Amino acid sequence: MKTYFVYILKCNDESYYTGFTNDLERRLEEHNQSLNKKAYTHDKRPLTLVWFETFNDVNNAISIEKQIKGWSRRKKEALISENWDKLILYSKNYTQFGGNIDRSSTSSD
Repeated sequence: MKTYFVYILKCNDESYYTGFTNDLERRLEEHNQSLNKKAYTHDKRPLTLVWFETFNDVNNAISIEKQIKGWSRRKKEALISENWDKLILYSKNYTQFGGNIDRSSTSSD
């Protein structure tokens, strides 16, 4: 059974890169060697692995990668820090609450 990984890298400019692979160690090495000068991470090295999850179903892994790529920075940071309360809060539809999210619980830690 194959294993697939969805991962988040922190770049030297503090941005995040989300990716998918079937060989995490090899892919991290490729990112840090950066042979493709047009790649997002090329000018953002060194890169640090800050989160990953393993999957047995390739379609599930690809779906999760696409989902995370669409997330806000603060939602990715809640995932990375395993702050499930903030992850749930940031997952709520902002407009459904008329923009009345309690900001005291969303400040940076």
